[in-house]
Amino acid sequence: MVMNYINDTICALATPQGSGAIGIIRLSGIGSIEIVDKFFSASNGSKMADIESNKMVFGTFSSNGKLLDECMVAVFRAPHSYTGETCAEIYCHGSSYILGEVLKALLAGGARMAEPGEFSKRAFLNGKMDLAQAEAVADLIASETEAAHNVAMQQMRGSFSNELKEMREQLLHLVSLMELELDFSEEDVEFADRSDLKLLVAKVLDKVSTLAESFSLGNVIKNGVPVAIIGATNTGKSTLLNTLLGEEKAIVSNIHGTTRDVVEDTMNLNGITFRFTDTAGIRETKETIEMIGIERTYMKLKQASIIIMVLDASRQEFFDDSLVNLASRMNVGKQQLIIALNKSDMFGEGAIDVMVEQIKRLSSDLGLSPIAVLPISAKNGVGIDELKSLLVSTQSSRTVDQNTTLVTNLRHYEALLDAQCALDRVEDGLNAGTPTDLVSQDIREALYHLGSIIGEINTDEILGNIFSKFCIGK
Repeated sequence: MVMNYINDTICALATPQGSGAIGIIRLSGIGSIEIVDKFFSASNGSKMADIESNKMVFGTFSSNGKLLDECMVAVFRAPHSYTGETCAEIYCHGSSYILGEVLKALLAGGARMAEPGEFSKRAFLNGKMDLAQAEAVADLIASETEAAHNVAMQQMRGSFSNELKEMREQLLHLVSLMELELDFSEEDVEFADRSDLKLLVAKVLDKVSTLAESFSLGNVIKNGVPVAIIGATNTGKSTLLNTLLGEEKAIVSNIHGTTRDVVEDTMNLNGITFRFTDTAGIRETKETIEMIGIERTYMKLKQASIIIMVLDASRQEFFDDSLVNLASRMNVGKQQLIIALNKSDMFGEGAIDVMVEQIKRLSSDLGLSPIAVLPISAKNGVGIDELKSLLVSTQSSRTVDQNTTLVTNLRHYEALLDAQCALDRVEDGLNAGTPTDLVSQDIREALYHLGSIIGEINTDEILGNIFSKFCIGK
């Protein structure tokens, strides 16, 4: 259903800032054609109103009697456009000067600059897509790997939305029957068979739980595998980060406590994005700023899927304390551990073998199960390729079936958890014989949370927060 909520016309640059071969400026709103018509002259003499929809026309764009560019213009008439409104797109040469002058002319002609995500917001409000699909547009633009692209494309095409809509329809039917019973409470009529209700709730609850559980994988695909590089001060953590990334991302110094805050960057290995975090070195200190950095180290340690513990082969006396501290803080069941024995090139092979066995024994005694204890030299690049291969191998079991729906959005995940809690209460209520009106209220709550994902339930504040994170022009 089209719901034109405002009457003004917006415009924005739809291609990246800077010079390029082509730059695209798009307009949306009821005045799009009339505004462009003030400045564009088609080579065949046609007026904008006569240009056929979805076809490009060559001509010139002039402002104040000055020719700005030879360009192409396309018209998309409502409701057959991205936003559901009448739209126009101007394809200019990609000069920053030309694009700026064209935008100035359009603004003078009656358009206004679009807010971030306003084109997609209008598409949602005009019924061209639901909220989950609109958010998938932003994910598609931001995707940097094939897996992230596939997940975003699947969501944009509506697979996630369709599953949610199907569940909502089933629950709506269920709650309608239960509330109908309330209207005939004096006759003690039962319209909804309680055995069938229990089966339906169990089915929906299982689906909601599966979608919520998929967030751990979906979040990794979207944002990268979080890897925390931790260890005592001066073990070579920052050097390791720089070597992995191939650039001087973190400051390296022989001074203890150089890294005061977390340093993050991403790297693509075999199509998998890893988000590395170099952390402040762990040691006893009374220096306020360094203490804050160490607390952030512990926070990043908890958030990581993979932990790289860096031990300094030249400081064996710190092995015990480092591993004991790690064992008290990491989640052995959910986090994977790689121990990197740095500066190993300073010792012979026999000495390194002894250290590796010592570390394995200490780890085992503490309940740690490292994937490997890998001798490296962060400074000289020794063992770095092996470390990268190890990181890739940790994700070998994370295969993505293109037909499987994955949740990648934190807002969706939290809504699913809320819906899951409500459905748990429904299931408990049906088993305990809870009064129908109370069970019905819990079903309504589950419907609310599922509906909030696709935009059946929304507020201006929620919409403003979501679309403000989009790029301008989309």
